[in-house]
Amino acid sequence: MKVLVTGAKGLLGSEVVKRLAAMGIEHRGVDIEDFDLLNLGDTESFLDSFMPHAVINCAAYTAVDKAEEDRDLCFAVNVTAVKNLALACKKAGSALIHISTDYVFDGTGDTPFEVADKTAPLNYYGYTKELGEREVRSILDRHFIVRTSWIFGPGKGNFVTTMLNLAKKGNEIRVVNDQTGSPTYTIDLARMLCDMALTDKYGTYHATNEGFCTWFEFAREIFRQAGVEAKVVPVTTEEFVTKAVRPKNSRLSKESLKRAGFELLPPWQDALARYLKEIGASI
Repeated sequence: MKVLVTGAKGLLGSEVVKRLAAMGIEHRGVDIEDFDLLNLGDTESFLDSFMPHAVINCAAYTAVDKAEEDRDLCFAVNVTAVKNLALACKKAGSALIHISTDYVFDGTGDTPFEVADKTAPLNYYGYTKELGEREVRSILDRHFIVRTSWIFGPGKGNFVTTMLNLAKKGNEIRVVNDQTGSPTYTIDLARMLCDMALTDKYGTYHATNEGFCTWFEFAREIFRQAGVEAKVVPVTTEEFVTKAVRPKNSRLSKESLKRAGFELLPPWQDALARYLKEIGASI
C-alpha cells in the first residue's frame, strides 16, 4: 500500500507524513515544489508514476481574512486544484481523503451540525471549500471528505502559541466568547486520517477533538494548563471585527464517525495538555 500526502509541509500534512512513517506505510509527502496541482497534466503524471492506493489532500488556502481580497488564488487552490486532484485520482484508481472545514456551514443554532445538513458558508474561504467538496463528490466515488475545525499542533503558529506569546507581553488579551467549536490537535487528526486510508468506508465525516468551547474558554484553559498569568477579556464577535465573517456555531456532530466504527478523538483538553508538553510549556 502506498499513500501520497499533498500539502506535506503544512501544519496537518507534516503530521500525517510522520504518522504514516510510524505505521510503516510506504508514502510520499509532496508540496508545491514537487508538482503543480493547478496543472492537470502534471498532477496526473505524478500520480501515474507513484500509483498511490490513497491520496490525503492537506493542501489548502487557509488565510480566511486574506481570502476576501485574494479570491483568485483562494479559488485556484481550494477548487481548481481539488478538481484536478480528484480527476487524477480517478485516472490512477486512487482513493482521495480531502480535508474540509466547519466554515461550510452558516453557524446558526446551538446544536452540532450533521454531515448532511445544508451548507451555507458565510465567507469566501468557506465558499471555496464547499465548492471543493462538490468537485470531489461529482468526480470520484472512492472519496472521504473530512470536515474539521480550530486546528492546532506542532510546527507553524496557531491559536495556542499566539495566546502564549501575547501573555508574555503582559497586555490585556481580548478573545471572542460567542463563537463555539472544537479545538483539534493535528497529531490526533492525522491518526484518524491514516486509519481511514486503510478502509473503504467512503463518505463525509466530521473529525475534531471531543468537547466544545468558545475561543475565550479555549484561551483560559491554555493559560490554566500552562500555569501562565494573563488578563483575558471576553468580547463579542461584533466587538472583534474581522474582514471575513465567522460562524458563531462551529459544533460538528461525530455521529458519522461512530456509525462507521472509527475511534473518536480524545477530549480537546487532553489534546491541549499533550501539545503544551510537546512545545515545552509548563503545566
